[in-house]
Amino acid sequence: MQAFFISAGVVALAEIGDKTQLLALVLAARYRKPLPIILGIVVATLANHALAGAVGVWLAAAIGPTAMRWVLGLSFIAMAVWTLIPDKLDDETNPPPPRLGIFGTTLIAFFLLEMGDKTQIATVALAAKYSSLIAVVAGTTVGMLLANVPAVLLGGAVARKLPLRVVHGIAAAIFLALGVLVLLGVGV
Repeated sequence: MQAFFISAGVVALAEIGDKTQLLALVLAARYRKPLPIILGIVVATLANHALAGAVGVWLAAAIGPTAMRWVLGLSFIAMAVWTLIPDKLDDETNPPPPRLGIFGTTLIAFFLLEMGDKTQIATVALAAKYSSLIAVVAGTTVGMLLANVPAVLLGGAVARKLPLRVVHGIAAAIFLALGVLVLLGVGV
C-alpha cells in the first residue's frame, strides 16, 4: 500500500500545472464532454505508466543494488528540480480534429504528451524502488486522475485559483526527501 500511496501523492502533486493538465483543460474547453476525455486519460495513463513501470522493474533487476540506490536517489532529486520548472502548453499540443472521436483524440494526445514527461520518469523511478509494479502503476494513474479530472470537470476556474508555486514546491520537497532518503539507504 505504501507504494500505491506514495506514487499517487507524488504524481498528483507533480501533475498540477503540468502540460498534460493544461491539455486536459484545453480538451475540456474544446469538446465539453468530460466522460470520453476522462476515459481517454485513464487508458493513456495506464498504458504509458505500465510501460514506464516495466522499464523501472527491468532497470532494478539489471543493475546492482548500490548502483540502483544512486540512480534512484539522484533521479528523485532531479525530479525535485524539474518539478519547480512550470510547463507551458505548446502550439503543437493542441488536439487534432476529432476525426478519431473525443476519446481517441484524448488517448493519443495524452499518451504522446506523457512520453518523457516528469510523471513518466517518476513512474520509472518508483517502479524501480518498489517491488509492486501494479501498486506503482495504479498509484501513478490515480495521481494523474486526481490532478486531471478536476481540470476536466471544473475547467479553468479551479486551475486559476490553485497556488501553483506552493503545489510545485510541495511536490519538489517530496521528491527531494525521497531522493535523500534513498541515497542514505533509508527504506521509504
